[in-house]
Amino acid sequence: MSTSDDKEAALRLTGTWHARFDDVEDELFRTHEFFDPRDLLQVKYEMLRRVAIDGRSISEVTRTFGFSRPPFYHAQEALARGGLAALIPKPPGPKAARKLTDEVLDYVEQLQAADRALRAPQWSERVLEKFGLAVHSRSIQRALERRAKKVR
Repeated sequence: MSTSDDKEAALRLTGTWHARFDDVEDELFRTHEFFDPRDLLQVKYEMLRRVAIDGRSISEVTRTFGFSRPPFYHAQEALARGGLAALIPKPPGPKAARKLTDEVLDYVEQLQAADRALRAPQWSERVLEKFGLAVHSRSIQRALERRAKKVR
């Protein structure tokens, strides 16, 4: 594997791979080895720096860095709020269980311990009665299996 492939793999792993790196037309990213248009974190930071420090216009900078204005403002706000780390894209999707919280799973485990004859469809019914949550029985089973794996 080449160094370029290694860097691409590292960028993808950290979520900082810039899929549209070909859109970056900035001179430094095209002529200097240090500036890598595939590194989304570096591209965003340098774009923001050009406006804040070099005094370049937002329109010019967004065009040469391959962004529209809304992502620029979003990055600007993120940097102000959370520093450089806030520029790293967050993975999409839910961050935690929305319905099958620890409280709900604890309850289901208590049901299991109290009555081994109860099966997943009955767990769903009981969860609906107690918490007002409509959860498919298979979802409960999978959540309990994931929880058991974590304990091992």
